[in-house]
Order: sequence, then C-alpha cells, then structure tokens
Amino acid sequence: MKIDKAYIFSLVAPLMIFLSLTGLTLRKDSKKIFYLPIGLMGIFIILEKEFSRGIQRKKILNKIKSYKKIK
Repeated sequence: MKIDKAYIFSLVAPLMIFLSLTGLTLRKDSKKIFYLPIGLMGIFIILEKEFSRGIQRKKILNKIKSYKKIK
C-alpha cells in the first residue's frame, strides 16, 4: 500500500505543533528552548503546503481561462 506524502504532512505537522506547545508549557525554564524548533517546523510545513496549494490553484485557473479564450 502506497502512502501519499501529503497525508503524512497533514498528520505530522499538527502533532509537531502540539508537542511543541505541551513541551513549552510543562517543562522547566531551561529546557523550553528545545521545543521551539519543532513547533516552527510544524508551522512552516503547514504554511508551505497552503502556499503551494494556492499557486497550483492559480495555475489551473489560468489554464481554464486560456482554453475559454481559444473557443
């Protein structure tokens, strides 16, 4: 069974953010800095996916518009 990367990212990114938030709230002050990178990576994965999805939608819309002009 082949698993798509988009499904993995959609599950891993919120988990990373959740782990980061729980680590920041439950750990002592000296250990909190270690949870920032994992939270930032989770946010980056979500934002990157959203931007790439928007770009793909614009490309598809432009292709549809170009076919309408030809006919």
